[in-house]
Amino acid sequence: MKESLMTDTSVSPPASRLRVGALTVGGAVLAAALLWTAAQILDIDLVVDPGNGQAPSAVSLPLTVTFTLVVGLLGWGARALLDRFTRSASVVWTVLAVSVLLVSFMPLFVFAATGATKTILGLMHVAVAAVLISTFSRRKP
Repeated sequence: MKESLMTDTSVSPPASRLRVGALTVGGAVLAAALLWTAAQILDIDLVVDPGNGQAPSAVSLPLTVTFTLVVGLLGWGARALLDRFTRSASVVWTVLAVSVLLVSFMPLFVFAATGATKTILGLMHVAVAAVLISTFSRRKP
């Protein structure tokens, strides 16, 4: 006897998009938090010196989670606006997101920090971008 694949038709497309968006942003936050935790386990002090006369500051877990959450929500909002106003939202989103990722690396070259700190922070940027870009770049159903 053949089994047929059934799709859940009880979930409306807006509810499905909401769930995918929320899981994507949550995944990005989780990725950043896991890398922050790995830095703590590896005894890497995530301290950055802006070099402008201000005291060096630590990259804390609440700062990491909050910043990633804000960036994720802004990205989700940008994708939603692109879906509404352009037919090539996937392409525009991907170009925009990759551009933002490249610009996000600039502080790693400007601020003073250990190589390990810069590596972890760079990996955070890549991990968050990988989650957001891979999901939000998909074509809207």
